[in-house]
Amino acid sequence: MADRPGAHAAPAAVARPGVLSLNIREKAALYAAYMPFLKGGGIFIPTSREYRLGEEVFMLLSLMDDPNRIAVQGKVVWITPTGVQGNRTQGIGVQFTQDETGGAARATIEKLLGESLASSRPTHTL
Repeated sequence: MADRPGAHAAPAAVARPGVLSLNIREKAALYAAYMPFLKGGGIFIPTSREYRLGEEVFMLLSLMDDPNRIAVQGKVVWITPTGVQGNRTQGIGVQFTQDETGGAARATIEKLLGESLASSRPTHTL
């Protein structure tokens, strides 16, 4: 049933998507979390809660000094488990939905990052 030691069988499917809140105050933290290589963009969210690939989540993103939170849905496409090599942060990567809200989230993040997007600095995922 479980595909890794210490994992337990998951309970029955959850009827509603999870809700995640992420508050990023610094450009370097946004750069480390953003996943531009995903179609439509995405973001890495540190969390100790277990998620499954393909699970839908709803996110409320607070970015930099913007008082408005970005509400966007997405799908879990990346999982960094606890204790992974290289001391990577435990969490999930969420691909934004291919709709107006997903596009707006991507545009906002890319505007905030500007030229930083071309950097080769390591991120939470790559």
